[in-house]
Amino acid sequence: MSNAAFSAGQMILIGGTGRNRGKTVLAEELIRRFKGRFSVVGLKVTTVAHMGGVCPRGGAGCGACSIAEKYVLAEEPENSVTPPSGCSNKDTARLLYAGAERVFWLRSLRSALDEGYRAVLEKIPPGALIIGESNSLREVVNPGCFIMVSSGLGEQVKPSAARVVNLAQITLESPLTEDGIQKLMAELIVEHTADGHAMVRLAG
Repeated sequence: MSNAAFSAGQMILIGGTGRNRGKTVLAEELIRRFKGRFSVVGLKVTTVAHMGGVCPRGGAGCGACSIAEKYVLAEEPENSVTPPSGCSNKDTARLLYAGAERVFWLRSLRSALDEGYRAVLEKIPPGALIIGESNSLREVVNPGCFIMVSSGLGEQVKPSAARVVNLAQITLESPLTEDGIQKLMAELIVEHTADGHAMVRLAG
């Protein structure tokens, strides 16, 4: 049972048991499928160990782990979108190119995720469908659907995934296949409420 502070029935949240499992690929696919029917907002959340931290993988890193505040919220600029041959490799740019109207990147201390998410909500239209990438966000948000992308038995599950993997409503095997995505779409229902807001639920 989740003790998440926020209910987010308008969100599809994607987690992964490890790096490079296909979270962004799946997010892109979902954006492309829903963008014609809904206002779609992309959200990527990166949990930072501590302010001013260094890259846990060693070296100079990409700068994502170094923040001077409890959380930092940035919006991907529209001009970052270019044709596929020159598209930025950043996950947030990929979500924008896939068709999201706006894309946000929240970098936050784990202890400040609730504050960071409140800041996100202030930026997002209440009726929008949110397609997010994060394991840790599931600890403070109860989405309409939480999907875990996994490489299966025997892999080393990263700590952020281990804390929430039992909360996943759907698990997809990596690498993703068209058959797997079709099965997901058969289970996933996204519809408009009477007041025009997006709402996510599972079939049955």
